[in-house]
Amino acid sequence: MNWQRERKRFACAWEGMMTAMKEEAHMRVHIALAVIVIVAAVIVHISKWEWLVLLLTIGSVITLELINTAIERAVNLVTTDFHPLAKAAKDIAAAAVLFAAIVAVIIGIIIFLPHVI
Repeated sequence: MNWQRERKRFACAWEGMMTAMKEEAHMRVHIALAVIVIVAAVIVHISKWEWLVLLLTIGSVITLELINTAIERAVNLVTTDFHPLAKAAKDIAAAAVLFAAIVAVIIGIIIFLPHVI
């Protein structure tokens, strides 16, 4: 394994994350909410299994937001004109993030409600 090449790949991936955080408002919202949820989880002492579910859920939402951003940028690169397929690609990618976020809220309720009642 070429460690310098792997280090460069990691640096490129990190640069992509920083670009998304800097340029995408929704990414900043997802990150901010993830931090709040993690702090809340520490405060209420959730179980190991709850941590696993919570981290997988946070990871899924952030991952889908990154994929959505990549799809939007790729579509914008290909065409600046309106095209129904371009719109559909962007809308479907955004719907994936929305669906994951809704599921994340439901999972959050399931995990946190017993700790606060």
